[in-house]
Amino acid sequence: MSEPVVYALEPDLGVEEFRAVLVASTLGERRPVDDEACLAGMLQHANLIVTARLAGRLAGVARSVTDFHYCCYLSDLAVDRELQGCGIGRELVDRTQSQLGPKAKLILLSAPAAVDYYPKLGFEAHPAAYLR
Repeated sequence: MSEPVVYALEPDLGVEEFRAVLVASTLGERRPVDDEACLAGMLQHANLIVTARLAGRLAGVARSVTDFHYCCYLSDLAVDRELQGCGIGRELVDRTQSQLGPKAKLILLSAPAAVDYYPKLGFEAHPAAYLR
């Protein structure tokens, strides 16, 4: 990467860019990328969106729902496949954490392809997570 990656809080991230980075990452396989209304709702009701841009193009996003004090559900961490391994995901997680109070914990559900990635970022597996 010759250009610097620019990180920012982007509460008004657009649906098209969000969809594009989901598709360019492995998350596109598990997100409703063909449902614009759902994607719009995901963005509208998230209260912490951190982005990574390379030459103005969205290269990664961390989308979370949080109370900023106790817990933060990091519901999407997506980095363009071509840029994975460059530290963008780690930086998005770190910048998400930096927006939270000192007692807040990051919580996430790993995509199958990423289960070995999150321990490298300091996450611990939890035996009692449930889905309904």
